[in-house]
Amino acid sequence: MSDPDAGLATGRLRALEGELVDRFVLAGMGAGFTDGSLADDRTTLIQFAAFLGRGLWAVQPTDADAWLADLRGQGLARSTVYDRANTLARFYTFVITRYQQEVQARTGWTVVQPVDEFNRPRRPHDGRVRVPPTIEEVTCLFDGWRDQTVQARKYVPAVRNYVMASLWRRAGLRINESVMLDVADWHPDLGGFGKLHVRFGKGSMGRGPKARLVPGIDGVDVLLGWWLAQIRPRFDDDLHTPGVPMFPSERRMPDGRPGRVSASRLRAALAQAVTAHLPLWAGRLTRTACGTSAPRPCTNGAWT
Repeated sequence: MSDPDAGLATGRLRALEGELVDRFVLAGMGAGFTDGSLADDRTTLIQFAAFLGRGLWAVQPTDADAWLADLRGQGLARSTVYDRANTLARFYTFVITRYQQEVQARTGWTVVQPVDEFNRPRRPHDGRVRVPPTIEEVTCLFDGWRDQTVQARKYVPAVRNYVMASLWRRAGLRINESVMLDVADWHPDLGGFGKLHVRFGKGSMGRGPKARLVPGIDGVDVLLGWWLAQIRPRFDDDLHTPGVPMFPSERRMPDGRPGRVSASRLRAALAQAVTAHLPLWAGRLTRTACGTSAPRPCTNGAWT
């Protein structure tokens, strides 16, 4: 016959485990982490708890050793293993800093940090030299892409993809940063060239979005002025409602308005352009490398 008190104690410990994860996620919300990032953190901790097979407070560095080795054995990308180890390390730093005494009182365990200098994965690109394409190669890519765009069957979305790539090149924007731009984020009256408000910039140390203002130099001002005057209205003519995307998708939302173009669509467009116009870099050119060339200035409203 089972011991009801033992079952009750087990239930309370399981509840504690859930409480710690919930508190960690709540702290991440307060720090400004995105919903997607917080969901990934929760999933990682649930997976680690299932692998561990006992309370999260009873972990030892050897448990993290075995888990990380198992992840690598599954063939996961180095960046994925790194991110999951980082989540684990942040969780245990959080628990030790805030709830060490409470956990010890309720479980009898002293929580330790299982991710240390010996098993912490290196960053995905540590130790690898990344040589970008030359200025001439990047210029060749964008010249060919521009000429192809003029002849594209779907001219408007083709121009959109090229203009967004030009912002990566001219202003150093990331793909997701350009996707999240609204029409209202362009302020042509700020400074000598106008400024672009990047509201969803990448945060440092895993924190939430970090906003910044990007000056409209290197022809960004002319490029966006031309885009907003000549091309953007061809998606729809609503340029003043708050939240209207700078770079829409061809697909419509239920209310009839266009949504945002997806990052995956832009990556595909970049890959296609590279294959067509810079084939030696096919499959290995990223958005970052597009920023290695200073573009030619725009003149007479043309874009280059």
